[in-house]
Amino acid sequence: MRRIASLLLLQKQKGSMSGGALDFNNMETQTVINLFFLLGKAPKEIHTILTETLGEHAPSYATAKNWVVQVKRGDFSTFLVPRPGRPETVTTLEIKNKIQEIIQEDRRISAKTIAEHLGRLT
Repeated sequence: MRRIASLLLLQKQKGSMSGGALDFNNMETQTVINLFFLLGKAPKEIHTILTETLGEHAPSYATAKNWVVQVKRGDFSTFLVPRPGRPETVTTLEIKNKIQEIIQEDRRISAKTIAEHLGRLT
């Protein structure tokens, strides 16, 4: 199983090299770490395998250990999960033009007042 995961990582590494830059996604590495954890490997063993396979592109021991801890807690997934935080903003040409008009009318207007104006428009 160790050879299979190592070969998968090497295959991904070789296939993703373009122009000398390595475009290696952490998702694959995290998936392999999940696999090794489920096979009963210790974080040190997992890091050793990743270092042997990926060389300088391997995650640090601390990173590998943190990922293993997250897997143990059960709150880790290799899929991108929406996270709470600042909401995405939508900027359209109409909004940009309206902001520009508001600022041209009064150059000393505050951002809060602009937001209030836009809130009334929508």
